[in-house]
Amino acid sequence: MKRTFLTKLRINGAYYLIGALLLLLGVPLYQSLILLPQGYGDALASASKGSLSSYLLWIGNHLGQFLGYRALLIIAFTLLVSLPFTLFRIIVAQEILGEEDEEEENTEGEDEKDEEAGSIETPPATDAMPADAWRGKGFAVLAAWSGLSSIVLYALGTLASTIYLAIVSNTFSMHTTAPASFPVIFAALSIITNTIGGGLLALSCLFFGAIIARRGLKLWPGVWVAFGYTALAVAALLSGSAVGVASAPMGDQAVLTTPAILLFALWILWFGFMLVRLKPEV
Repeated sequence: MKRTFLTKLRINGAYYLIGALLLLLGVPLYQSLILLPQGYGDALASASKGSLSSYLLWIGNHLGQFLGYRALLIIAFTLLVSLPFTLFRIIVAQEILGEEDEEEENTEGEDEKDEEAGSIETPPATDAMPADAWRGKGFAVLAAWSGLSSIVLYALGTLASTIYLAIVSNTFSMHTTAPASFPVIFAALSIITNTIGGGLLALSCLFFGAIIARRGLKLWPGVWVAFGYTALAVAALLSGSAVGVASAPMGDQAVLTTPAILLFALWILWFGFMLVRLKPEV
């Protein structure tokens, strides 16, 4: 592993630690200390029951606090945008090392001439990765693109929802009614963010976890195997959350949404710690 690649992994790991801590501590503390004492929980509960006027009134009266909350979410997911392909590159690099070790074991006992005749030239690499390293690793590619798409949808969906709610709530009062299209747009933004985004993230975690668990201790250190199995648990909770939001989009969240995000944050925190502690091979 080239030192430049290692440095990038450590830097990315620091970003993931910050993003995970925002999701794990920053957002919940902000909700508990700022939003909930001002009635955010009641307003959100009213929205889930179809009473959108209470929710809009609350946002209009606490716009600064609401924007601060949404900003934390957007920043957290923006910091994680490179995570899927970082994990993809690590998996591919580990798979290549495993293949090289297997080839060395299979060629033991052969003479030097035979080894030279049967060797395969490694293609040019970028950051210690062969240019065609993705070949034969379709599930890893799907996991990377699903993860990237989900994080982008989370960030952009949250941003779009925030802007829309801010605009509508700014013109809403006790003497006015919400636009007729508001329930449809609100539900659509919720589904895009938490159902489609959450479903793609679940798919990404499922594939990444399965890829690591499939080879297990034959290829990965024990901590990485545990990391892979944890990804499967994250995928299960995210899937349940996505289905829950799809069945009741007006609530913006489902029962499993908070546990799913918290477990996902812990998983990312774990990944970040492993990256920042990486050391070059001696």
